[in-house]
Amino acid sequence: MATSTKELPVIALTPGDCTGIGPEQVARILSDDRLADAARLVVVGDARVLEMGMAHAGVKLKVERIASPKAANWGRGAVQLVDLGNTDPGKFPIGKASAESGRLTGETLSRAIDFAKAGEVDAITFAPLNKRAMFDGGWKFPDEHKMFASLLGHKTYFSEMNVLDGQWMSRVTGHQSLREALDGINPASITDSIELVDRMMRKAGVAKPRIAVAALNPHAGENGLFGRDEIEMIRPTVEAAAKTGIACTGPYPADTVYIRAFAGEFDSVVAMYHDQGQIATKLRGFNRGVTVTAGLETVFTTPSHGTAFDIVGTGVAKTGALESAVRLAAQLVSIKVKEAAHAN
Repeated sequence: MATSTKELPVIALTPGDCTGIGPEQVARILSDDRLADAARLVVVGDARVLEMGMAHAGVKLKVERIASPKAANWGRGAVQLVDLGNTDPGKFPIGKASAESGRLTGETLSRAIDFAKAGEVDAITFAPLNKRAMFDGGWKFPDEHKMFASLLGHKTYFSEMNVLDGQWMSRVTGHQSLREALDGINPASITDSIELVDRMMRKAGVAKPRIAVAALNPHAGENGLFGRDEIEMIRPTVEAAAKTGIACTGPYPADTVYIRAFAGEFDSVVAMYHDQGQIATKLRGFNRGVTVTAGLETVFTTPSHGTAFDIVGTGVAKTGALESAVRLAAQLVSIKVKEAAHAN
């Protein structure tokens, strides 16, 4: 049975940093309605940025300006745009980080979050941004995920996850120094990570995710020869989580667990620290992965790749990861959206 339009989630799509490839990617995916089966998209940003994206992509869009997402009319064959009028891309050289552009990128995302808090959009997908530019522009957070949590008033556990080829890569610690990360690995944080990836994957339609937990030390500690973290902390924590009904096992040596996961043995790997999982995932498919901010009230997705300053304006930016980000966001909120549609 086909999904009716009113059962499709409303997703705010922001163009990312205007000095990067985001505007081109957004214009291209809007040019042929390739995502019309997944979501009702409303662009939140500046019309001038979208126009620049059209020029870079070599496409022309019919655009209808609206005051807010609730005023959108997707039946007119026009891109629905909330024109914030806040970013003149002509002021910023493409392919170069700018603190002011970073400030405006954060401001645009903040407006999209306001719409989510008001219930006007079901999720947010954002094109690539530059963390350093945002930080230098006044958004004093180590990454956008912590910014989102702050703007939403979120106080409990949340995490960035990467999704690629059906694999969900989570981690216990995130954007921090390795020395700090080691202090953040404990039974509570490991349990939180296992429970969150299990919950997110079930939302995405995986009935009983098979979760592998990576070891911290080389060779999983080699039976205590290289450290006892696996014996005294990680394994007991994994076993305790498994007793609650979660299909989690481990710890497994980190240098081989991703090979087993991508071969189909597991649906997810929980890494202990950032690079342990990111290196494996990016080697597998740097330009195809999706990053999810998991555990917040609002669903956020974005391509795992960056702003690609080296190719901005050349018209060659691929859109696969951004398309996957929209589809994953829609998948994560689809059940709630359909229930609301039927209730009305």
